[in-house]
Amino acid sequence: MALANTGAALQHLTPRPVKGLFGDNYLSVADMDFTQQFLPEVYEKEVERYGKRTVGGFLRMVGAEMPMASDRIVWSEQGRLHIAYDSVSSAANGTAITLTGLPTGTDPSSLIGVGQTLVISNGTVTAKARVDSMGAYASAANNASTQIVNIKVYGEAGSALPAALRGATTSLNIFVFGSEYAKGSADVGNSFDASFTTFENKPIILRDKYNVNGSDVAQIGWVEVTTEAGTGGYLWYLKSEHESRLRFEDYLEMSMVETEKAVGAIATGVTGSEGMFEAIEDRGLVYNATDFGGANGLGQFDEILAELDKQGAIEENMMFLDRATSLGIDNMLAAQNSYGAGGTSYGVFDNSEDMALNLGFSGFRRGSYDFYKTDWKYLNDSTTRGSIGDIEGVMVPAGTSTVYDEQLGTNISRPFLHIRYRANEAEDRRMKSWITGSVGGNFTSAVDEMNVHFLSERALCVQAANNFVLLK
Repeated sequence: MALANTGAALQHLTPRPVKGLFGDNYLSVADMDFTQQFLPEVYEKEVERYGKRTVGGFLRMVGAEMPMASDRIVWSEQGRLHIAYDSVSSAANGTAITLTGLPTGTDPSSLIGVGQTLVISNGTVTAKARVDSMGAYASAANNASTQIVNIKVYGEAGSALPAALRGATTSLNIFVFGSEYAKGSADVGNSFDASFTTFENKPIILRDKYNVNGSDVAQIGWVEVTTEAGTGGYLWYLKSEHESRLRFEDYLEMSMVETEKAVGAIATGVTGSEGMFEAIEDRGLVYNATDFGGANGLGQFDEILAELDKQGAIEENMMFLDRATSLGIDNMLAAQNSYGAGGTSYGVFDNSEDMALNLGFSGFRRGSYDFYKTDWKYLNDSTTRGSIGDIEGVMVPAGTSTVYDEQLGTNISRPFLHIRYRANEAEDRRMKSWITGSVGGNFTSAVDEMNVHFLSERALCVQAANNFVLLK
């Protein structure tokens, strides 16, 4: 099998003028993307009894990979631009409100300031008020600090809250909508720093191995190449290795989805890492008991949209679903009698009518959001999540978010979901492989065998997890 001009893709290998088994002319796992691109028949075709068996591809579709030199990833996400609080209580006389559940040690001056104007509501009755003065601040552990804010209410006799908002126990929502000061008044000196939250994650090391004894190293394939320099020769590969490689590639993705941080002692040097499911459960949106194909399917979906509206309204979202949920959404959309009915449009790609509703649609539009839907084999396969059935899908925002990288000391733009792998000038641990033993041109031991080792060191970063949705 001949291949002309390899370019730079295989420049790290040394083609041999004769067919010889050497470590430097072996097409390893790291070279398989190139090999499969130009030599798709490189492996003998077997009957795939269980179809396409790999479950990977999710992160390759929605994420990105980038190197890091440290064993710790630290980033900061900015908080809300505007000031708002929930779980607010009010005094019985209606002249003060109490902010509860504040972080321990919160400086009262960084909360709400004198002169600011507030909207105060229980969801039914709403009042507008001005901050008259700051009351007592009580520091407590476990984020249970409180702050009293004295107010004067507009449009109410006595400048107190209406009766429906008085004495409410942690049932009010408030937000700042502006301020008002008298002519010639002094600057009260309110200064508010944008809040931010710091997150971190650590990579884990994944390893696997393919072992074969010397007698069974029979399924060797040869590739004849010509380099850009005009030299040529032979490269070799082991056909049976691809099973281990494919399984390891799946492990790389599955680990980034499933891994969790260790709370107790697992083993020396084993700390775990925050995977996607854990990140969404902890910091994202979780929607339970979905039945989009039912009578209330569209209403349920609109509930999710209402939550997205509160979080930042990322306009494009990818949906990776199990079979039942995917079909449920198909049925939900099919229930609409006409194109665009109920504010639904089927054609996310430039809103083309060619993408109108059909049972195999790729995307749809609802409100101001575009959704790209696909089946996720990982949730269907009987050897993975398909055997459990507790997770129905995940919604991932498309595009990038801006965070502050504390190691670089600057604001950077990163995909909402991306992989960080260890790498520097001397070592690239994204996906490495090497050969040991006494077979295959390597003489590292006296054992009559060949071991192909796989290793990766990586972590998943879930930025702005509040825009992710986990369907359960």
